[in-house]
Amino acid sequence: MTLKNHSVHATIPAADMDRAKAWYSEKLGLTPTRETPGGSVYEVGSGTFFLLYPTPNAGQAPNTSMSFESTDLKSDVAAMGDAGVVFEEYDFPGLKTEGGIANLDGALAAWFKDSEGNILAISQDAV
Repeated sequence: MTLKNHSVHATIPAADMDRAKAWYSEKLGLTPTRETPGGSVYEVGSGTFFLLYPTPNAGQAPNTSMSFESTDLKSDVAAMGDAGVVFEEYDFPGLKTEGGIANLDGALAAWFKDSEGNILAISQDAV
């Protein structure tokens, strides 16, 4: 048995669904494409989606929960900043951001938190 050819999706926890849905709408311009008993489904690029689901455990993961792919990260970061998204600044061995953006051997990445404290990212492959 292998999962190699199975598609995947992210599940993002929300302690307050109304607050989280407002944040995703106002900051990222996203609205759910459908509501299920388990949460709100957001369809995004290339046939992918994520589920925003209610739980009191939101924002507890100390790692990136989901990453959006970009073809122009600097432009996307600027637009997101204009919408009120606050980007994290990191200065660790092997990872330093400048203006919220890290250069990882030519690939670019920026991290931000949603209204629930979940760490999300936007990244661009090396050109």
